[in-house]
Order: sequence, then C-alpha cells, then structure tokens
Amino acid sequence: MLLANSAGDSADLNPSHPFNYARVLGVYHVNAVYVGPGMVDYQPHRLEFLWVRWLQPVETAWDGWHSPKLDCVRFLPMAEEGAFGFVDPSDVLRSCHVIPRFAKGLLHNDGKGLSACARDSTDWVEYYIGR
Repeated sequence: MLLANSAGDSADLNPSHPFNYARVLGVYHVNAVYVGPGMVDYQPHRLEFLWVRWLQPVETAWDGWHSPKLDCVRFLPMAEEGAFGFVDPSDVLRSCHVIPRFAKGLLHNDGKGLSACARDSTDWVEYYIGR
C-alpha cells in the first residue's frame, strides 16, 4: 500500500484514489557505482527496491474514510504497459490484507496462468482491500 503520488515510475492508476496497491513479486538490492557528472568516487552504493505487480481500483470514485465499503481492486492485465513496476521500499506505507472476492470467481478457471514470475495461476477476478 503506497500513497498514490509516491510511486514515482508508475502511472497514476486512479487519480481520484489516495492509494496504490501492489503485490510484491521480489525484494532486491544492487550495488551501483555512479559514473556520471558530479561523480565523487568509484565506491558502490546499495540501492534497494521492490518488484511489484500493480492492482487498480475497480470503482472509479473513492468514497472516503467514512464509507462502510472496502476498496475493491483487480490486477492490471499483464500485457498492459505499467502492469509491473519497481518501488522504493521507503515509499511503502504498510502491508494490507488482500481478500479474494470469491463471488466473482477465479481469473483462470483452468488453473494455468500466463506467468510463473507473476504468480497469476491462482488469481481471482477481484479483491477487497482490508486496510
């Protein structure tokens, strides 16, 4: 769960909603050496990041904090630009409970997804967010 304007490289999935939601696919770090203008030394610097698959809100309007309804989301189609992204771990507000919306059913009834990396074989059509 991130603030909507904090996910730097991701497109705003819903400008009227204050949060972005994603499934973390991997936690990584790199030791990078900057060699551009203003370089001070050749010392590596550790950069940490999360590889995520974005969820988009199903309802277009956010009802606010006093609404008795849970947020409802679904995964962006994998072929869509911006379905995956990288996030700075310091931008993550907190984790949240993602509850399958069982009445809508599974996304892939045959249990075969498109990508083992995205772990989509057991995806549901929609989810509720318990924040």
